[in-house]
Amino acid sequence: MKRSLKDFSQKRRMYGRMFILPWEIGFVIFFLIPLAQSLMFVFSNVTIGQSDFNTVWTGMDNINYIFNQSPKYVENLVDSLTSFTYSIPLVVALSLIVAVMLNQKFKGRVIFRSIFFLPVIIATGVVMNYIQGDAAAEALRSGGAEASSSGVNVTEILQGMNLSTEITDFLVGFVNQIFNLFWDCGVQIVLFISGLQSIPEQLYEVCKVEGANEWEKFWYVTFPMLSGTTLLVVVFTAIEIFTDSANLVMKQAYAAMQQQIYDRSAAMLWVYFALVGLILGVVVLLLQKKIFAKWAT
Repeated sequence: MKRSLKDFSQKRRMYGRMFILPWEIGFVIFFLIPLAQSLMFVFSNVTIGQSDFNTVWTGMDNINYIFNQSPKYVENLVDSLTSFTYSIPLVVALSLIVAVMLNQKFKGRVIFRSIFFLPVIIATGVVMNYIQGDAAAEALRSGGAEASSSGVNVTEILQGMNLSTEITDFLVGFVNQIFNLFWDCGVQIVLFISGLQSIPEQLYEVCKVEGANEWEKFWYVTFPMLSGTTLLVVVFTAIEIFTDSANLVMKQAYAAMQQQIYDRSAAMLWVYFALVGLILGVVVLLLQKKIFAKWAT
């Protein structure tokens, strides 16, 4: 009997390995090898040969170039990292608030959930190509400073207040960013709604018996129970912002790549990746050690 169970277990492991073998092969060929090659490009001078890339080891030359000689890389890097640090908490907070509202029991909530998820569908289809080709539609999508549904031009209003150019540009960029955040919250809202629906109703019933108000229910039941979902949303949002085509560092790196300057473009992306990974690691560590650990004890 024991031998039969052992043979069955070995067969299950073998079938499991065979099932994931195509994925493992694809991971090595299409991800791991190109990733290692791009890292090698950072420390090499890359030229295109007849059938492959020719690399000559140059050490830190490419990194020194992007920081000391490449035009606007440091400026773009600072701008992208600044946007990265404040966009994550805004997206997470906004998604959580909307998810809590949409998780309430009211008529038509399925319709409202679909409305908030529509930007995700539009951004991945043919409609997005049409929007990007139409100036007015793109202005509505990318922000409310130049055009909004009410027809109010925020830029003209700020200029009419005789504010300085620096303050006007900052406020206009902030308004545009708010509209972009609403556009990018669809998946995060769905993740939070899924997490909210997994919270046992008995916990809220206990809070009601103990006389807790809605605010106390949120901080002592809802938020602690969403700790795993919150970490998932933070990581997903960070990856989404990091790989956004509108990111200035990504634009500059892709422009260099189109000019077949693969070594310097790889250096731009790897430096940015390292800094983003460091910031994300600090954020996740603070969430686990300083915030979520409060309810674990």
